[in-house]
Amino acid sequence: MKKILVIRGGGRPHGNTAQLVDAFVRGARDAGKRVEVVNLSKIEVKGCTGCNACRYGKPCVQRDGFGELVPELFAADTLVFVSPLYFWTISSKLKAFIERFYCLAREDPSPPLGRYEKYPEKDCALLMTSADDYFWTFEQAVSYYRFALVNYIGFHDVGMVLAGGCGSTDGAPQIGETGHLERAYEFGKTI
Repeated sequence: MKKILVIRGGGRPHGNTAQLVDAFVRGARDAGKRVEVVNLSKIEVKGCTGCNACRYGKPCVQRDGFGELVPELFAADTLVFVSPLYFWTISSKLKAFIERFYCLAREDPSPPLGRYEKYPEKDCALLMTSADDYFWTFEQAVSYYRFALVNYIGFHDVGMVLAGGCGSTDGAPQIGETGHLERAYEFGKTI
């Protein structure tokens, strides 16, 4: 059975991003997949300090919740990265989480694509929400996702749901009026 780990990097507890995650998870579970959701608003994960302790067989110097998530990362077939759009990119919580993948890398004597390290092989997906819905709204976030997770780490991109036009940032969530929840549900079923 396929295991999906959803990493939610912020958003209000019942806001647009939470509703998008719920729709995706419902679709994936209805299709018989095992799904676990990690909410980075409830688990502290600090950004990488670049100390390289992990490269010399030492444990990470950060004392936070990332270490507890490592077995889940390795056990998952698919990692789904979820964030509201903050300052035209992913949330700082999600970025800190991604930075910590550095400690998962292993030396690779024949690195593909010019990388000097090897990461676990995983499928990945991106789910995002935004108040705005311009043609360029998600451009910076998608660029980071593709560069860091797909091109550099080498995860296999299986798709995205970019939910723009979800209402004002200071108003009630309006994602239910957009059709994005249905798209997320169907994506969850087919991922």
